[in-house]
Amino acid sequence: MRQKIVEMLENSFQCELLEAGCDEAGRGCLAGSVFAAAVILPPDFHHPLLNDSKQMSEKNRYALREVICKEAVAWAVQEVSAERIDEINILHASFEGMSLAVEKLQPQPEFLAIDGNRFYTKLKLPFQCIVKGDGKYANIAAASVLAKTFRDDYMLRLDEEYPMYGWAKNKGYPTREHRLAVRQFGLSPYHRKSFNHEIDQLELF
Repeated sequence: MRQKIVEMLENSFQCELLEAGCDEAGRGCLAGSVFAAAVILPPDFHHPLLNDSKQMSEKNRYALREVICKEAVAWAVQEVSAERIDEINILHASFEGMSLAVEKLQPQPEFLAIDGNRFYTKLKLPFQCIVKGDGKYANIAAASVLAKTFRDDYMLRLDEEYPMYGWAKNKGYPTREHRLAVRQFGLSPYHRKSFNHEIDQLELF
């Protein structure tokens, strides 16, 4: 039997400046906040389990969160509420979340590696957008792990308050179960009012 070869991620996009990797979780959800994270890793940081958080098991994500929080030079997570998402739209809310997470970092980075194809910020820092960067660079992957796990914890807390939507399972994403619950029970205070909640819309998951 052939053994699967796991490629190690590059530590960072560049090495000359102190770099923070940035990512978010929850952009496509019907309910709940979007969470963004920023992480500065030591230059020698490597972990065989670290990858794009969507490609990792839940158990490995939470195991990696403990390692990242302990070994990172700096890390921060920022929540942006559903109300704010409705106010400025989900794309700008994601950018705002990443910018606010970066501002929390101590020491402050000198360069940002952003997961995705675009980014807007008022921060006076150079940055590079990298499509699927969470599967290429360890600092972005670390940010994706923190954003995902902290958001999952948040959705589990909301599920205790509104169990009828199945958020413990679907985490707020537009599953058929979630859309049917919206049809039956209406919108909760945590739903994004600017999103389409109809059952006949294309389901993402």
